[in-house]
Amino acid sequence: MAPAAQHRRELAGRHVLVTGASSGIGRAAAVMIAEHGATVFLLARRGEELVTVVDEIRAAGGAAYGYQCDITDDESVEHTMKTILDEHERVDMLVNNAGRSIRRAIHRSTDRLHDYERTMAVNYFGALRVTFAVLPGMRERRFGHIVQISSAGVQATTPRFSAYLASKAALDKFTEVAAVETMADGVTFTTIHMPLVRTPMIAPTGRQGPSRSPEWAAALIVRALAERPRRIDVPLGTIAEFGALFTPKLRDFVLHRYYRAIPDSPAAKGLADIEPQTEIPATRPAGRSRARRVTGTALRRAVNLVPGVYW
Repeated sequence: MAPAAQHRRELAGRHVLVTGASSGIGRAAAVMIAEHGATVFLLARRGEELVTVVDEIRAAGGAAYGYQCDITDDESVEHTMKTILDEHERVDMLVNNAGRSIRRAIHRSTDRLHDYERTMAVNYFGALRVTFAVLPGMRERRFGHIVQISSAGVQATTPRFSAYLASKAALDKFTEVAAVETMADGVTFTTIHMPLVRTPMIAPTGRQGPSRSPEWAAALIVRALAERPRRIDVPLGTIAEFGALFTPKLRDFVLHRYYRAIPDSPAAKGLADIEPQTEIPATRPAGRSRARRVTGTALRRAVNLVPGVYW
């Protein structure tokens, strides 16, 4: 059976909850999941944008319901989940996609502990709050699948992302433990270590390197929901983990050079007069030499020869 047909068969009739669904990866994932025959419950803080996505899905013939919710707030999550379960009885699958990213060097963060608290509030505690809301029903029905959107940066230890990556690393470890504990309950987990994706979340930090489209990321999420592997990695993450194991000094040297080569963004420096972009352009920045472009292309092709972990 072709992968697309298999994915449609696995998702048809499922109730899938997606957090952070008003834009970026969450929006693209909700649209694509609905195209595969699932009923999608969309959670987000921005109500107007949520309505737009729901209308788009319904106009295409899909089934979607939007719920304005702040996953960092106990009462908001409790009220929203009660409403969903009262109206639709169950949640079969969950995509913990909502996230907050901060790109700032640690030496600029020593008086900004709140950066770390904010990322943990969304990326870790927010994800756990929603997971705990759906887990009892999944265990009772002896079926459920939860997709955690993590980052390839956790594997690569990307400089300037200490707040963001620490929160994602916490979620990774929680998920490993949860997957072991729920094996006999019929509940499974997938961790996706996403590469850089062009979304509004990364816009204030400027260009950080090659990136993928939200639609590409959505296809990866559909694959995770339908095939339910333990984790999905990209080649960059695989190379980074091998580097940490076998050539840690070389890995650290390369990362330090990367850290020195790409400075903090104006937003990280606290320059309030710099207007953040709403989107990251897919085109390459002007002014790069032909040699740098050729070298970059060769390196990307070499990286793509290395398979990501999928198991």
